[in-house]
Amino acid sequence: MSAKDPTVVQDATGRWHVFFTVANTAGAWSLAYTSFDDWSQAGSAPHTFLDTNPNIGSRYAAAPHVFYFEPDGLWYLVYQTGLPSYSTTSDINDPSSWTAPRNFQDEMPQIVEDNIGDGFWLDYWVVCDDAMCYLFSADDNGHVYRAETTAGEFPSGFDNTQIVLQDSKSNLFEGGAVYNVDGTGTYMLMWESIGSDGARYYRAYTADGLAGQWSPLATTQSAPLAGAANVTFPGGAWTRDISHGELLRSGHDQTMTIDTGNLQFLYQGRDPNSGGDYSQLPYRLGLLTLEGGSGSH
Repeated sequence: MSAKDPTVVQDATGRWHVFFTVANTAGAWSLAYTSFDDWSQAGSAPHTFLDTNPNIGSRYAAAPHVFYFEPDGLWYLVYQTGLPSYSTTSDINDPSSWTAPRNFQDEMPQIVEDNIGDGFWLDYWVVCDDAMCYLFSADDNGHVYRAETTAGEFPSGFDNTQIVLQDSKSNLFEGGAVYNVDGTGTYMLMWESIGSDGARYYRAYTADGLAGQWSPLATTQSAPLAGAANVTFPGGAWTRDISHGELLRSGHDQTMTIDTGNLQFLYQGRDPNSGGDYSQLPYRLGLLTLEGGSGSH
């Protein structure tokens, strides 16, 4: 089984919860879940396929993002069903408790339709400040989109979709995430890019607020946020891709806060010699730790 697009959160008891995308041999995409107390247990922890939850079922589902929305006391699992969707639960430990998906937006916004080209609208990410909640998304065509609603209206009311960053298709491809840096109100946006050799790496941008302008932080393949150029592997490089993943947050709420003094990144990689149908590529998950300004596995 391949594991892709991980989302990770730690609950108040210290337990880690990881949701990820899986595909069956027919190429149908769905979600899976695992949890553990310590990262040393991650590889052997049992997992549950969320299509066994009848509320979710065998529908297309991919690219999850999980967090706890403090104002209403519910966990939210954001994912794509063709549209930006979410399920909720009050008990993240029970995979059968997630509700049937509802949509944040019921149709593709006109601005996405006008700019998507031959891409796909996907990889949805929610992040909130005190007043507003924002829904970021990608189009596999070089555009970063942001929709908004008030924190009081969430999860309803997402509109005013705008392009907030654009570049070539390869430079801003997909797999985006946005974090509150150490709770300062400065934000970092990271976006998956395709290198000149086809390998995936992550670019990063910063802004003074979620509605602000994004400025380059680490935006080249030779000096990325994370990529083959700045990641070392004690056991030898098992992947050239540092692909779709998430930073480990210092909390679990809707602010998506990270601690730059203890930065780790759960990502997907694969054997560089693997090939074939995309859904069947042998992706597995790895954990990067920032050490002295460079990552290591």
